Amino acid sequence: MSDDDRTPVVLRGGTVLAVDDAHRVLPGTDVLVVGDRIEAVGPALEVPAGTREIDARNGIVMPGMVDTHRHMWQTAMRGYGADWTLTQYFVWYYLESGRHFRPQDVRAGNRLAAAEALDAGVTTVVDWSHGLQSTEHAEAAVDALRSVPGRHVLAYGNIQQAPWEWSTSADFQAFARRLVDARDDLLAFQMAFDVTGDPAFPEKAAYEVARELGVPVTTHAGVWGATNDDGIRLAHDAGFLDPSHVFVHAATLSSDSYHRIAATGGSVSVSTESEQSAGQGYPPTWALRAHGIPVSLSMDTSVWWSGDLFSAMRSTLGADRSREHMDAHAKGETVTNAALRAEQVVDWATRGGARALGRTDLGSVAVGQKADLVLIKNDDSPVSFPLLHPHGHVAFQAQRGDVHTVLVDGRVVKSEHKLVGVDLAAIRHEVDDTVSHLRSTLGAEAWAAGMHPAVPEAAVLDNPYTYTDYASGTTHGQG
Repeated sequence: MSDDDRTPVVLRGGTVLAVDDAHRVLPGTDVLVVGDRIEAVGPALEVPAGTREIDARNGIVMPGMVDTHRHMWQTAMRGYGADWTLTQYFVWYYLESGRHFRPQDVRAGNRLAAAEALDAGVTTVVDWSHGLQSTEHAEAAVDALRSVPGRHVLAYGNIQQAPWEWSTSADFQAFARRLVDARDDLLAFQMAFDVTGDPAFPEKAAYEVARELGVPVTTHAGVWGATNDDGIRLAHDAGFLDPSHVFVHAATLSSDSYHRIAATGGSVSVSTESEQSAGQGYPPTWALRAHGIPVSLSMDTSVWWSGDLFSAMRSTLGADRSREHMDAHAKGETVTNAALRAEQVVDWATRGGARALGRTDLGSVAVGQKADLVLIKNDDSPVSFPLLHPHGHVAFQAQRGDVHTVLVDGRVVKSEHKLVGVDLAAIRHEVDDTVSHLRSTLGAEAWAAGMHPAVPEAAVLDNPYTYTDYASGTTHGQG
């Protein structure tokens, strides 16, 4: 699309969540978009001739959401690992079946993930793309991201090879330099790899490549049984940690590691649904708040979980508050005021993600900001009213079906609950091909076994009470 095909757009009369330090809520407010920017915010705005008018009354206008960690290439396997543990995930993708993904399979997963992100009001996604076994896979990933009208960051990784090997290869460096030099505002670049804590610190070579390229690094940190405090210490002592570094999960770290992250200005991408279910560790927002570490939200992978940030906000509030209550109960105390509020998780899902990516022009509704916007409105839903606590409504009541309109870079990419400029039929065909390829490659037995891991035996406690005792007691009581 060219810059001159943008029609000015005004969202009329909505309840606007500014997502600023004051957590302002602006009822009955218009938002005017001209070009790729927000031109004006206020009541009854005058607009240029030919402006497209969108009725936002009874709806919420908010910034587009930002997901800072999504393995988009895995989306063609949606729900396949619903009953997996993290160990089973590692075995399936890292050791056994991940190597069977062809470039076109990465493309199919990325295309599907990009479409579902926009559908749910997620306008920016970090594609934590650790399935790039070759630059052909990487080219397919980029082609997919550019084919869907969202904003993306390709975080290049390769779980089939050590980071100090793939990052120093001539093929990778040529690919990376080409993408970095393109300076595409809708497609940025990062490097994605993990630091195991090996005292020899072999990942140093990958960090040096990132520094030479001038690109940020994102790592899975504080993952039970995989990455720990040693990895943070090694990278910190070598001088590689800085404000651009995004640590994913960070759920099993010591206070020393959190202090190192805070001191160097890094942020943490919390994937609460993932941490709760897979076993990386308890979602760490309580610890991050205590150490003053910036937070963003992410959904991780659709091989397990939902691909929207409404679920991320809801589960994050639940996990943080659950931890707060459990800690209080252990001391015989009662929580009378929740520390984490709805407006904070809405901030994390929008401005928090933008800040983690160094994008101060995203994540809020204000004049001059990039026009990545979401209108939540569903007049056919009984859940759409009353609208009393807008931040709480977004965090606890709304869902992807309530996303009425989405703008990215000033262009409408979802209108009246339907995606614009996305060929879902073609994406479905590509995904079907990937599923058929993997099913036939693995074989029917392995395919079924991967989806349905064994259920461990459960011991039921002996019950000292019996129904007959209870019944006889009742009978005697009535007699």
